[in-house]
Amino acid sequence: MPKKPTTTKEAIIDGAFRLIREQGHEALTVRNLASFLGCSTQPIMYQFPDTDVLKDLTYRKADAFHSRYILEAGDLLEIGIRYIRFAEEEQPLFRFLFQSGRFSGLSLEDLIRAPEAADVLAAVSTEEELSMDDAAAFFEPLMAVVHGYASLIANNGMKYDPDAIRKALLMIAEGIEKGRNQNDETVSEE
Repeated sequence: MPKKPTTTKEAIIDGAFRLIREQGHEALTVRNLASFLGCSTQPIMYQFPDTDVLKDLTYRKADAFHSRYILEAGDLLEIGIRYIRFAEEEQPLFRFLFQSGRFSGLSLEDLIRAPEAADVLAAVSTEEELSMDDAAAFFEPLMAVVHGYASLIANNGMKYDPDAIRKALLMIAEGIEKGRNQNDETVSEE
């Protein structure tokens, strides 16, 4: 009977998550992870003969962590602020989630409608009292701006200034709302 593995899948995924959080997704190799965990490469390769599976499961753990972080907010504005603050506080993790090529070839609409974004879209729908389609239309330009700020901050291209960001997001949200109301008036006149 083979010996029961002492390095479990969960421990390896947790270690991969911590490694990425500390050193970035580029550091996630079997050799680096083994060193980080204080084991040989054998238990990792035993549990994950296909390292893409390990990367995918680690991504899911990171995504769940990110979702919990941003959804602790009380309203849509705070969700945006927390998304940007996450990029400041968790730069390597942010880059792993959003800048590691996982979304190559997808449109912004694809990303907004992805299962990973469902909780945020539901929060937008509920707060703004919109259908899911209208929530997606409202959220799309706001998301582009929020992600732009977060990307600049995560890559050290911009200093995190919560007051300036809050002001900009409020102006953008008001502009989107104004445009939506004008569209509603135009449709009702026809």
